[in-house]
Amino acid sequence: MVQGSGFAFMFAIRAVAAFVLLSTGVAFAQDMPDPSLIHGRAIPAAELPDGTVTVRLVREAIGNNLPGQPVSVTIEDVVETTVTDELGRAEFSTLPRGGQAVAEATVEGERLVSEPFAVPASGGLRVILVAGIERAAAREAAEEAAAAAEPPVSGIVVFGGESRVLAFYNRDSDGYDVYYILEVVNSARRRVDVGEPLVIELPGDATGATPLEGSSPVATVEDNRIVLTGPFASGTTVVQVGFRVPGDRPVLTLTQSWPAAMSQVIVAVEKPVDGVRMSSPQAGDYEERVDEQGRVFLFGFGQGLPAGGTLSVTVAGLPAHGRVPRYVALGLAAGIIAISVWLAVGGRTSRAGERQKLVARRDTLLGQLAKLESNRRAGSVDPGTYARRRGRLLEELEQIYGELDESHDGPAGGGEGVAA
Repeated sequence: MVQGSGFAFMFAIRAVAAFVLLSTGVAFAQDMPDPSLIHGRAIPAAELPDGTVTVRLVREAIGNNLPGQPVSVTIEDVVETTVTDELGRAEFSTLPRGGQAVAEATVEGERLVSEPFAVPASGGLRVILVAGIERAAAREAAEEAAAAAEPPVSGIVVFGGESRVLAFYNRDSDGYDVYYILEVVNSARRRVDVGEPLVIELPGDATGATPLEGSSPVATVEDNRIVLTGPFASGTTVVQVGFRVPGDRPVLTLTQSWPAAMSQVIVAVEKPVDGVRMSSPQAGDYEERVDEQGRVFLFGFGQGLPAGGTLSVTVAGLPAHGRVPRYVALGLAAGIIAISVWLAVGGRTSRAGERQKLVARRDTLLGQLAKLESNRRAGSVDPGTYARRRGRLLEELEQIYGELDESHDGPAGGGEGVAA
């Protein structure tokens, strides 16, 4: 709920938001989700022969396949066992159809058990069992603790290529709800001390600025400023802040200076009515796209900005109805996810390729999954429809993750001792 002149940013699903938003830098820079989101879940697979169930066995993440491992499926009193192939998949094609089944495997003493599932009469199912989830989490925590114990080195950070500015038209105020989704990238192997906090002075007419759920604690909002306090961990630190700019004017200009270099300029502005135009000297490569909800967005792409550089975006032709702004609670997680789908590929020319298409499709599906889960929580979708849609989304996501894994070339190495 909104209190006074402020407003709340509400996120429908923490699990998906953690992958797509909380990690907007991380989530759009990575290719694989939290393995706990997919472990043990049965995903409908219409392309498989009727009644076929495949169980894929991996270690810690999709792509770390475990071949030659025994896997069993138990249905009532019937137990079938087979061995995974080179892709870590075990296939079962003779299971009794219609009964409740459970897939199971043991990897290095760790027992992995799926959620119960019904063997389908038509089409098939895919199940993923992920070994070592707890060990991976413990190792990551230990690595983070060890890194935090080491003294930081002097260096710099940049706003990475997945940073973006999103502006959703607010029909209650005729203004825009603006989101800065930023990834602060430190390519050194240790924490970096940039000397003093990075301060982002928000536009003078910005109101209600607040960090979004999932934003890194290094970011705080003081008055009309975003303050990023180091040292910054190696890799990507995600900063997400939202604010509102007023409407009731035919032309809106958003001007923002950045305290660190920006690797690429990416801007998306909702187009509420025909005739609205966007222009920016820094994001001059324009295009128009429509999201899953039928909203039209104007996109601008640019090559990047140096530290201290200024981004200026002008939106002209806006409706101006002269209404008093009415601040309301915002439930835009699915919308932000859907828009970020397109932005995941960066520039149209510089990031073209099949892998980028897969990433874009992946993020579209995650956006749809977030929206579906939000509808389920709100009670606006019946259980049967929810289960069918969720199954189809998870099925396609598994296939995309597999293709991404096969095309993955590994992350580019950073300079030791130097943040860039």
